[in-house]
Amino acid sequence: MAAITASMVAELRGKTDAPMMECKRALTEADGDMAKAEELLRVKLGTKAGKAAGRITAEGVVATARDGEVGAMIEVNCETDFVTKNDAFLALASAAALLVAKHDPADAAALGALPFSQDGFGPTLEDVRRGLIGKIGENMGFRRFKRFASGAKLATYLHGTRIGVVVQYQGDEAAAKDVAMHVAAMKPVALSSADVPAELVARERSVAAAKAADDAATAVAAGKPVQSAEIVSKRIEGGVQKYLKEVSLFDQSFVKNDKQTVAQMLKAANTTVTGFTLFVVGEGIEKKVDDFAAEVAAQVASAKQSA
Repeated sequence: MAAITASMVAELRGKTDAPMMECKRALTEADGDMAKAEELLRVKLGTKAGKAAGRITAEGVVATARDGEVGAMIEVNCETDFVTKNDAFLALASAAALLVAKHDPADAAALGALPFSQDGFGPTLEDVRRGLIGKIGENMGFRRFKRFASGAKLATYLHGTRIGVVVQYQGDEAAAKDVAMHVAAMKPVALSSADVPAELVARERSVAAAKAADDAATAVAAGKPVQSAEIVSKRIEGGVQKYLKEVSLFDQSFVKNDKQTVAQMLKAANTTVTGFTLFVVGEGIEKKVDDFAAEVAAQVASAKQSA
């Protein structure tokens, strides 16, 4: 009979989300065969098994790491804010960031395949992730990461654990760190107006045009004169240019001194910023919002139908 260890039980729980004792019984029945034990649990527990792997992970942390001149930043997600304060989860995030810096994995699967051990789990980072899912009881995953090895200097800024910024620069370190803090606060989408993605510019122009059309309709309804097409066109373009200044790093007013732009601050500091990366935890992930009142109403309605 194979010895059933705590790490084996935790790993199986991570894969299936089944209770600890059920995992131990399945492993015992399967004589330590992980695949067979997982199959036994899926047959016994049905859709309950494996549900952790499908749960939304919209919380998490951003971590950074350095390996000599190379840097890395990663977003590691979990289900609840509570887990973001767990030491084992934080250690996993820090280790993953360092592995990205050292090994330059192509994607999350390649990252997970790298050698790593923690809290009795291993021998790969993916094994540790699965083990911690079982131990902590929440789904977690490596959502995105970026490695910086262009030769530029790196300035990093973490706002707590939810917002991370890496700035690539040449020149004054203090000025670059100020820019990183500025990016975290103001969240620009590009270095300059020319770098703003075309789809964002098109969306903003569409919004400005819709507003101009609405204003024209309001003027007609009120019996007021309608602006000429030329004036309307200038208003639309003015709105687009205003938007570009608001989302372009170099054009934004510097957070520490709103009397100058970021570009002016950098020029005074004889510093050049060549790029920045901003990670905000959960950005773009659709979170599940539980409507408690609706849930209770549904349960009452169900009970009435059964009565």
